[in-house]
Parts: sequence; structure tokens; C-alpha cells
Amino acid sequence: MPHARRRAGPPRRSRWGRRPSRVLARRAVVTAALVAGLGTMAGCAAQAGASPSVQIASAYVPVPHDGTTVAYVVIRNNGDADRLVAAHTSVGGRVTFRTAHGPGASVMSTISSVRIPGHTTLAMRPDGIHMVITGAGPMHGGKDITLTLDFAHGGPVSVVATVTDPQSGGSSYFLN
Repeated sequence: MPHARRRAGPPRRSRWGRRPSRVLARRAVVTAALVAGLGTMAGCAAQAGASPSVQIASAYVPVPHDGTTVAYVVIRNNGDADRLVAAHTSVGGRVTFRTAHGPGASVMSTISSVRIPGHTTLAMRPDGIHMVITGAGPMHGGKDITLTLDFAHGGPVSVVATVTDPQSGGSSYFLN
């Protein structure tokens, strides 16, 4: 008996009006898209809800004179108490932390780290805590450098610092 041939006409359809192979393929594509979409949404929700505990609001570095300059940053700690334990620049050199104390904040001393209390903002300033940069490469007014601050719990945080020269009309951190 010869093999039965299917009669000519439209292709066979499932009870939902689609070809069975296409139904399965579409289900697989839809399922994969849903899984990928949910995963992406979950990742976005985690990122949107997550906030770095330490944020740098602004940074300022005056043009160096005699190979030494200072750096001032505003640090916002949105979490538990932390410590600034090290700092590095994109132009090399050594960064140390200094603080003023004594009558009229007339005495400066080097400190090994800077305590950042939880849920506070610390603004570095000349008559308080600040950073001293020595032995760095060239820094010119109007240019930017990168400061990377290392926190004991918050890890490294980088910020772009503007190099300014108030003597030549450049802006000053304290006047802006």
C-alpha cells in the first residue's frame, strides 16, 4: 500500500488556530523574555534602592606652590561611622591628612586617618581637617585631577577635583 499523502490545502492547525510548532516556539520566546525582564527589573530595583554609604559632594585643589598643595573635599556619610584611611591622586605624589588644633587652630598635626561619623557631612577646610599633597606631577589651573579616597568600610571612592588658581582669577572652593 502506497504511503498516504496529506491532501493539499492549508497547513494543519492546533485547536487555538496556530501551528503546533509555532505555539511552542512562541511560548519559549515569551517565557525567556519574561524571565529576562523580571531579572532586569529585580537588578534595577536593587540598584535603585542601593545607595553608596559614602559620597563625595565636591573637591578642590589649589595650584601647587613649591611642589606642595592641599585638597579639600566634602564627604557625606549616609551609613554607619567610617574612617578615611588613605587618598591617592591621578598625578601621583603622596597624600597625608592634617588637622588644626590648639588656640585659634594655630597648630597643625598629621593624622593617620579621618573619622567620619555616621549620617553626617564633613567639609574639609584650611583651619580644620584637610589633605596635603606633596611630590605630585604637574597640576595647572582650570584642569581636573582625580582623587581616590579609601574608606575603611566604604572602600574606594573617586571624585574629580578642579585645580584652581585664585591668584589668576580662577575660582576658589570657599567663594563658590
